[in-house]
Amino acid sequence: MSTLVIVESPTKARTIRNYLPKDYRVEASMGHVRDLPQSASEIPAAVKGEKWAQLGVNIEADFEPVYVVPKDKKKIVTQLKDALKGVDELILATDEDREGESISWHLYQLLKPKVPTKRMVFHEITQEAIKKALTNCRTIDEQLVRAQETRRILDRLVGYTLSPLLWKKIAWGLSAGRVQSVAVRLLVTKERQRRAFHEGTYWDLKASLLQEKSPFSAQMVTLGGTKVATGSDFDPATGQIVAGRNVVLLNEEQALELQERLEGKTWTVTDMEERPVTRKPSPPFTTSTLQQESNRKLRLSARDTMRVAQNLYEQGYITYMRTDSVHLSDQAITAARSCVEQKYGKQYLSPQPRQYTTKSKGAQEAHEAIRPAGSTFRTPQETGLGGREFAVYDLIWKRTVASQMADSRQTQITIQLQVEDAGFRSSGKRIDFPGYLRAYVEGSDDPEAALEDQEVILPPLKVGDHPSCTELASVGHETQPPARYTEASLVKTLESEGIGRPSTYASIIGTIIDKGYAQLVSNALIPTFTAFAVTDLLEKHFPDIVDPSFTSKMEQTLDDIATGEAKWLPYLQKFYLGEQGLETLVRERESQIDGTKARTVELENLDAKVRIGKYGPYIEVENGEGVVTASIPKDLTPADLNPKQVEVLLRQKTTGPDQVGRHPETGEPIYVKIGTYGPYVQLGDKTEENPKPKQASLPKGVTPENLTLDMAVGLLALPRTLGVHPETGAKIQASLGRFGPYVVHDQGKEGKDYRSLKTTDNVLTISLERALELLAEPKKGRASSSGKSKAALRELGTHPDDDAPINIYEGPYGLYIKHGKTNVSVPEGQTAETITLSAALELLQAKASTTKSTRKTSKSTTSKTNSTTSKSSNSRGKKKEASS
Repeated sequence: MSTLVIVESPTKARTIRNYLPKDYRVEASMGHVRDLPQSASEIPAAVKGEKWAQLGVNIEADFEPVYVVPKDKKKIVTQLKDALKGVDELILATDEDREGESISWHLYQLLKPKVPTKRMVFHEITQEAIKKALTNCRTIDEQLVRAQETRRILDRLVGYTLSPLLWKKIAWGLSAGRVQSVAVRLLVTKERQRRAFHEGTYWDLKASLLQEKSPFSAQMVTLGGTKVATGSDFDPATGQIVAGRNVVLLNEEQALELQERLEGKTWTVTDMEERPVTRKPSPPFTTSTLQQESNRKLRLSARDTMRVAQNLYEQGYITYMRTDSVHLSDQAITAARSCVEQKYGKQYLSPQPRQYTTKSKGAQEAHEAIRPAGSTFRTPQETGLGGREFAVYDLIWKRTVASQMADSRQTQITIQLQVEDAGFRSSGKRIDFPGYLRAYVEGSDDPEAALEDQEVILPPLKVGDHPSCTELASVGHETQPPARYTEASLVKTLESEGIGRPSTYASIIGTIIDKGYAQLVSNALIPTFTAFAVTDLLEKHFPDIVDPSFTSKMEQTLDDIATGEAKWLPYLQKFYLGEQGLETLVRERESQIDGTKARTVELENLDAKVRIGKYGPYIEVENGEGVVTASIPKDLTPADLNPKQVEVLLRQKTTGPDQVGRHPETGEPIYVKIGTYGPYVQLGDKTEENPKPKQASLPKGVTPENLTLDMAVGLLALPRTLGVHPETGAKIQASLGRFGPYVVHDQGKEGKDYRSLKTTDNVLTISLERALELLAEPKKGRASSSGKSKAALRELGTHPDDDAPINIYEGPYGLYIKHGKTNVSVPEGQTAETITLSAALELLQAKASTTKSTRKTSKSTTSKTNSTTSKSSNSRGKKKEASS
């Protein structure tokens, strides 16, 4: 008896093949084989004339979805149909969540198997798990399929109804989304708070003290029996002390006077408190908490984290990575406790096995937390993994093992001191027993180092002691605006509010960045002016769409549909076609929305208008001679745009740029200008004879205010030739690029070897000797002495023809896609994150066709494909169920 098993990916297929009998054939569907049309060209000819055709959902026939087989999946479907011929049984073994259930259903509908068909699910890819799953197959879960389908239809209705409105009113290419638009609003709201923020200033004293030759520090907390003001006492809206707050606010002069008055006075310990504290380990990872911690510790984006976790799961290293559950199976608890005992000793085991309860809203999907796979956990060192895969596995291993470890016992120590009428406090912490901290400290890469960081050891002190003061300093402070969201904090907020599914957060955040709604700068998500314009429009005309509570209720309804507690059709009808339905609102509001106003961002305390233009945001101001406009640099954020900056940008347009001085050799003026990509210097004026005057960007840390003439001359002289390489005789230069300052060893036909400068290096003064030191260092991501090839920026997947990987790399001339020996450049405007597998396959196909045609190959390089788009022949009420 022969059996065909279908999974999603070639990696998963290769892993699962090791645990199945020899007469089992495993093939990959490469993800979804059917979906709603993604473009006008995919819409079936039979429905192209219908007014709802662009939606891909027949809203006139009970929201019947129009399913098509994407162009890049037609060959895969044909291969799967061929593989089905001659087998006695079909097993659909896609992932166990809603998405996986949907893929299995679509496969069943397309393949129309005439042999017995089963649905197999498993939480991890191990021999034991696969063997158990084979004996516990079931039928396709119709409710899960319906829940996924309803969610997909709802997302399509929101996106495809609102996005065209944004194109008309603000800018082409924008998008709206059920969860995406709420997430963007969260970013914008935080940026508005930062813009409305007023800084407060306060001063206090800090003392360095000595007790029996042991140093410690103390902070002033009271003066004359009244609390000294701290940052929490300020109103962020005014920058003043909150009304009714009884505190002492010191300015610099008063702080210095107090410092002088207390110099040489006697210090006395007036009180001492030791308080025992017990800390428990965090639960094992869910999808959301893994994304958060990976972002905090490893600086990986949510999208990269999920990509790496997917690879680890498919290779059999971890359990399924899309889960809301913190539950651990008995097998996992036993494995984790065994690791604790072997690596740390019995004293580090929790007295009883720990089991955790899921608290997040609408928790569902998989039944277990993310953990190392199997009945015994391989240590990270035993896996043979490297790079990001090792780092993520290490994180998961530590978190899982730590969850079964003993509590950490600590002692918090607080000492009160008095000098004259000033009260000071010194705080310390002693770790009496590290417990789980020995394995894992949240937010820290090195638990051993983290233990030391967490301890603040104070000298032995008792009430009545008189420590000596070695230094007393007055310290000024400024209150800080609310911190912007990071990917970690945004994911945490979305989950706590019950908005969307954690399994979708990675793609949502990726879309927000790709669509230009946010920039990721130093791990912070900074909303753009476009995000402000879109959020303003949606808040004014479609408030429910960006209301977190409304979206959360919508999510709950979708979960109720999955369990059968709510009916999907009445809900869609009310949401889209009701009196206050989305279609009705868009039809009514479209004529009321003024495009000019929609493209205008109104900012508090700013007379200038900010508008969204074809080439990005710009400032518009009316003066006596008419309207003056100026582009806003990309690094200038909405929270930081102020009247002074507006004045600088407009002055450049009206009176010309500021002149730094004249070049000492040519006598030409050197200007400092501000462009779309930030400030830069320009040598001479732009004329017909000199249409492209020499320009150079200011390096990081250099502003127009601190730019000197010597620096400007040096920047315009780049690239600098430092000398020649002693081994090759080729020249070595220093210059500035889009990734910062660098040195390059130019060997002509042999290629160029680049190295980025360190923060301590100066591109204007770096010597040949220092450049040679940098060039002698191994190049990150490049081939090393071990012979390993350079690391891919992104792994797209595998080629359907030969299962060979398709990856994206960074080359001397930009990004390129590699499959086997074929390389093809990434099109202009695309990034490593935006390119899709299907797009890469098309580019590789085009490259292959071009290559073959130039060789005058007689065979046709393009196989004819059936232009008829596949569509489900079954009505919604007549779905076939896979039978066991």
